[in-house]
Parts: sequence; structure tokens; C-alpha cells
Amino acid sequence: MGEFEVTIDSAIIQGLILGDRDEAIRQLIEAIFNDVLEAEMDDHLQAAKYERTEERSGNRNGYYDRGLTMRVGTLDLRVPRDREGTFETAIFERYQRSEKALVLAMMEMVINGVSTRKVKRITDELCGHEFSKSTVSRLCERLDEKVEGWSQRTLMGKDVPFVLVDAIQVKVRRQGAIRSTSVLVALGINDDGYREILGLSVANSETNQSWKEFFRSLNRRGLTGVELVVSDAHQGLVDAVHECFQGASWQRCQTHFRRNILDKTPKSVHGQMSKGLDDIFGAENVESSKEAFNELCAELEGDADKALETLELGLEDATAVLMLPDKYRVRLRTTNMVERLNSEIRRREKVIRIFPNDRSAWRLIGAYLMEQHEEWATGRRYLDMDEYWAWKAAREGDNQLAEAAAE
Repeated sequence: MGEFEVTIDSAIIQGLILGDRDEAIRQLIEAIFNDVLEAEMDDHLQAAKYERTEERSGNRNGYYDRGLTMRVGTLDLRVPRDREGTFETAIFERYQRSEKALVLAMMEMVINGVSTRKVKRITDELCGHEFSKSTVSRLCERLDEKVEGWSQRTLMGKDVPFVLVDAIQVKVRRQGAIRSTSVLVALGINDDGYREILGLSVANSETNQSWKEFFRSLNRRGLTGVELVVSDAHQGLVDAVHECFQGASWQRCQTHFRRNILDKTPKSVHGQMSKGLDDIFGAENVESSKEAFNELCAELEGDADKALETLELGLEDATAVLMLPDKYRVRLRTTNMVERLNSEIRRREKVIRIFPNDRSAWRLIGAYLMEQHEEWATGRRYLDMDEYWAWKAAREGDNQLAEAAAE
């Protein structure tokens, strides 16, 4: 497509600065889309509106109105027509895969008779008043191909030192009933310091076996070089980490751990416990962290024994990140990065509420994760890894010296 100019009304600009930003953004996107449609028609006819050239291949024939519903709201588009009826816009084909997956999930709900009136109204606005099972099947197949290709791509060629994993629960209609279903998600920070989403899996439940199968699929695809795995303390997940990523350290999410400890702490000493945890988790090294723990025990002994016992049992796992250089600790001591992904998944899942089948859940979540992965891959580097590689080389040198001395 050739270059085109977008004319932005002054009222839209004023709205972006002073008024209703959401509505102003919707109007801005609407204006851009309408200008893109005009530019597409110019390209199709090889001539601008009212332009007379030898290259012109046809003539315009008015417009028809089309609504395009996106998260910013419904866009009112004026789609140009040509007299021969050969013009087709790429906009509706290009709009985001996650939006398509959301629409397809709602369409499946209608077809399977489990939709609400709200869902039926939305699908009617998006797709017209009639759509067949074969249409839905064909659209699903196209999107499935893309998501499947991404989710099964090779992970060879780059080490992934840092892996963060978490699960989110969604509701799926299966075997005539609504069942809670786990979606397992893994993301990593590769040897160049870029974030990437490694994969996802839809499982009947969050068990040790489901996590092992998921991790083994990542290993089969070529995941290597894992140094640290960050997760919550679900026992089945932790056991799977130790079994499938032998040689890697496990970092217990400090946010979840802190919450567990404070739940067992009497309110009268919450402030003291919270400050003590700050000192423990923010220590310079493991030795300093243990010293801070001993000081906290001495201070709160007899006042919060259950909380201190919980802290002692999980202390080493929650401070595994202290072995790394300081610059990497803040971003790797919790699963917050995955939690943010999960919150975006939840926004889309709330529209559906109950997925019509497992494949629909996999498609919608996979389409969103695929887009996020592409955004990360083309965005800024998340971490500078030079200090990590220097630290790793020094540590491996020490290990080799120790082995030589033992021989």
C-alpha cells in the first residue's frame, strides 16, 4: 500500500488531552481505519478519488457502512465499493488474531447453544445475523494453524537461563458439564536478554503429571540452559521443576510466600514482620539474609511462632535469587511478569465466561500469547545479560578448580 495522510479532527486531539480519552482513542482509530480503506481503494483502482489517469483500472461506486467491534469500542467504518465488485479490504482479515479468537469463541458458544443474550448480540453485530457451523469451522482451522505453528516452534539456538511459570483457571464445558480447567503458561528470558513466551498447555487439572508433560514438551522442542525457575509453591509444580530441569535452581515467588507468612502473623506484629521480610528478601547475599532471619526470630519469638516456622521452612527457596548478580534479582524474585500476562488473559476470558470446549480456550489464550511474544521479540531488550554471563563463567571456573583439587 502506498503512503497516505491521516486527517485528525481537532476535537479528537482535544479529547485525547482534556476529555474522554477512551472515546477519543476510539475516534482516532476509526479515522485511521477509514483513511486506510480509502488508500486501499486507491491502490486497487490505481488512481485516487476523481483522478483521471491511463492506469486507472475501474471506478468507485459509493460506500457501505460496516461496524468493527474491538476492545476500544465499535468503529463505524465507511467501506468503499467499486462498480465491478472486485474490491476486498484487508482490514477485517488483519485485525488481531486475539480479537478473531475472541469472536470465534463467542460464535462457537452460539452454535453450541450455550451463549448468553449479550454474546448473541455481539456476534450478530460482528458477523451478521447468520453464520453456519462450516463457516466457524473454517475460520477456526485458519487460526489454529497459526497458533499451532507458533506453539510448536523450535526453541533450539538460544539458551533460556530464566524461566517463569504459572497457571490460570478457566471454565470449560466438557462431557456435558462445566469443569474447571488449568492453562499452564511458561515464559523465559533468553541469552540475549529478550523475553519470550515459551509455550502453553490446557490441562484438566494442575497436577504434577500435567506440569511434567508440559515441561517435557518444552525440553523436546529444544529448551536448554535453564539456570533459575520461578513459580509459586504448588507441590506438584515444584516436584516437576526438580525432575525436568535438573541442575537448575528453584525460586519461590516472594509475593505469594510473603502473603502466606503474613496470613499466619498476628495483626499486632504485622508491621514488624513485614519490615523483617523486607530485610531478609532485600539482603545483599544469602549469609546476610540468614542473619536478618535470626534477628527477626529473636524479635518476634513467642509472638508469631507459626509464621516464623513457615518462613524458616521456605527461606532457602525464597532467597535462591540472591545467588545472582544484584541487577537480576528484582525481576526474578516473583512471578509478577506471568501474573500480568494472566490478568490480560482474564480480561478476555471474562467475556466468554465458559468456553465451549478445550480447543476454544487454547485458541483464544494462544492467540493472545502469540501476539505478546511477537511484541516482546521486536521490542526493547528486557535485561542486559553481560553481567550474568561473566558471573556464570566465574562460577564455572571455580567449580573446575574445585574438581581439580578434589582429584
